[in-house]
Amino acid sequence: MERKNLQIDSTLKASEVLKTKGTVAEIKAWLISYLAAALEIPSDEIDITLPLNSYGLDSSAAVSLTGDLGDFLECQLEPDLLIDYPTIEALAQHLGDIEEIIL
Repeated sequence: MERKNLQIDSTLKASEVLKTKGTVAEIKAWLISYLAAALEIPSDEIDITLPLNSYGLDSSAAVSLTGDLGDFLECQLEPDLLIDYPTIEALAQHLGDIEEIIL
């Protein structure tokens, strides 16, 4: 399966971008579970409105997270995606919006 980049560029046509398989809710749930497991804390302690770096997520961990999230969504994500979308809420909404735009 060819992997495409989900960082939307204004020159890309919607048909050139791979649809994500996750809804906003599924992406949020995956991110919460991932972060909770990485931090070894209960998932209900994750605040989706706080920047991920407030949980100690450094650049190396951010790259790992985007790679693993890309695997979950079956696409390639830009490693610096968390700079533009620094919270779980913002990131999930952005990726969910991409799916909605393409559909």
